[in-house]
Amino acid sequence: MDALSSREESAASGSASAVVGAISAAVAAKAARFADDAGLLAQAEALSARLTALALEDAEAFAAATRALEVPRDGASERRDFRLGQALVRAAAVPLAIAEASADVTFLAVELARSGDPNLRPDAVAASILAAAAAQAAAHLVQINLAAGTEVALVEQALRAASAASDAVRELSV
Repeated sequence: MDALSSREESAASGSASAVVGAISAAVAAKAARFADDAGLLAQAEALSARLTALALEDAEAFAAATRALEVPRDGASERRDFRLGQALVRAAAVPLAIAEASADVTFLAVELARSGDPNLRPDAVAASILAAAAAQAAAHLVQINLAAGTEVALVEQALRAASAASDAVRELSV
């Protein structure tokens, strides 16, 4: 939490989105455990682990992109621009993975809200809402990181994941 709120040039919202997604997956795992659904439990635990790892990966990708942006322009600007482009694509690829994994958590939590233990339905619904928000935040970062780039397909992929997650949450009757 200290790193997220510090004044240092470090990752913030990407890593935070991954952590929110991981927490949502952990809550979904609890609901799956009470539903005695080993398959959904395994999926939730795997997604939680994946999103936890993506939080660190996002911080690393952000740091690399920041370093690439700090390289001064000189006579070899084509080389600098190429490296900068690579760093920005990586900095967008990680939030894309976060958006997609968080969307998967959303779908899993929605399934648990519909068919799991009724006593854990409020938790499953909350997990789906949080995961959808994480997907939306991560998709926003993909857009920002690729705003001037040519990787339109990555932006569209992230937005589709976030939109599908939001649609799934809206379909729940809360």
